[in-house]
Amino acid sequence: MASPLTRQEEELTCPVCHDIFRHPVLLSCSHSFCKACLERWWKSKPTMECPVCSKRSSRDQPTTNLVVKNLCEHFLQENPYQNLVSLSSDLRCSAHGENLSFFCLDDEQPLCPACRHSDEHGDHEFLPVNEALGRCKRSVQEWLRPLKEKLAAFGDAKANCDRAGRHVAVQARSVETRIREEFERLRRFLREREEARIAALREEESRKSRELKEKIQELNRDAACLADAIRAAEEQLAADDHVSFLQSYKTTMERVQQLTLQDPPPLSGALIDEAKHLGNLAFRVWDEMKDVVSYTPVILDPNTAWPGLVLSDDLTAVRYDGDTRQLPDNAERFDVYARVLGSEGFTSGTHSWDVEVGHNRHWSLGVLAESFERKGNAGSGYCMLYFSDGKYRAFSSAAGTSADLSVRRIPRRIRVQLDWDGGRLSFSDPDSPDAHLLHTFAHTFGERLFPYVYCGRDGGGESLKVLPGKICASVQNDS
Repeated sequence: MASPLTRQEEELTCPVCHDIFRHPVLLSCSHSFCKACLERWWKSKPTMECPVCSKRSSRDQPTTNLVVKNLCEHFLQENPYQNLVSLSSDLRCSAHGENLSFFCLDDEQPLCPACRHSDEHGDHEFLPVNEALGRCKRSVQEWLRPLKEKLAAFGDAKANCDRAGRHVAVQARSVETRIREEFERLRRFLREREEARIAALREEESRKSRELKEKIQELNRDAACLADAIRAAEEQLAADDHVSFLQSYKTTMERVQQLTLQDPPPLSGALIDEAKHLGNLAFRVWDEMKDVVSYTPVILDPNTAWPGLVLSDDLTAVRYDGDTRQLPDNAERFDVYARVLGSEGFTSGTHSWDVEVGHNRHWSLGVLAESFERKGNAGSGYCMLYFSDGKYRAFSSAAGTSADLSVRRIPRRIRVQLDWDGGRLSFSDPDSPDAHLLHTFAHTFGERLFPYVYCGRDGGGESLKVLPGKICASVQNDS
């Protein structure tokens, strides 16, 4: 038996076909019917009477019931599958009163035996209702299957977006903390330099103030001696005893001449050396910063890292952890191999970076093309140097093959040099006496290339680290 109708369905159901109204029309007796149902009913009756109350209609073209029509359309929009199934399993034909035991495959509607043999369906294909029901249900189910899969995909995408939203909040707080720590380190360095500069200024001020004080004391002593000698000579000049003056004349002259031959030394180097403290102050502090700051030519992008990798706080080192964390499945992230890319890609120029591989027993370095597939195992557009099981190999998707390499010594650092314009990618051992060249790829690059690092699970848990480059502060005078 069919499921009981809701009150809304009862109000929107045609009394003849027992289905939701299709093109409802209104009779003068206030009853509504499907236009097609009413027309079929009147064909089998001598008079145009109402199928419910048998009252004769005053017009042969009933008006459309717009209110019911709008309500039905709204109901079918909210219940899109309502018109795909029958509301009753034992309905009878409105035209012939017989059971609807056949289903017309051409018109996709149930019919009674009389309808089947009518001229309207003469050349159509039919199935018994029970057989057609199974076929139609299977058809609907097949139609619904991809929709359900898509609905599940939308659910997965929403869950991934929710996970991404939470991850963004965690990322923002973590990055903010590291930014504050880095700036605090720089501020601490600047405060230390400031305090050292001010201490040097205070020391010079104290030293020169002390020297000036000592010089003033020496000048006071010399002036006092000179004043005493002048006073003694003037006293003798004023004496009435001429013989006594003449007797001491020689001694007085020698003393006066000795005191007047030496002038006070000029004041030199007594002031604060402002130029030493202020000249190019910012540049000299920046030059000193080379000891506390570093520049790394390749910064790893955590948004591309396989979930089982752990990156250092400064994003220069990576190690295999294996504990795959619940991270957003964004398009940039690798989901199979333990890979991570550099944050900046190259489309021109020459670039070089050193990677400390240490004693890691399973690693790979090189470049990947921007179009490289991040999901799954397959992918093309790569050149790399690979180390595993104590052997070194070179791989290139363009060549489609690998080449075994022989090395003089086990390198602890690998230098990667990319000449994008020249179409060359080289790997070398920078610690060997002649920077031994391990391998060179020759290839015409046609798209953006990203530095690539692979850290395998058999590597012993040791990190791979991109090493900082040298920072030089130089001055060039324009001629």
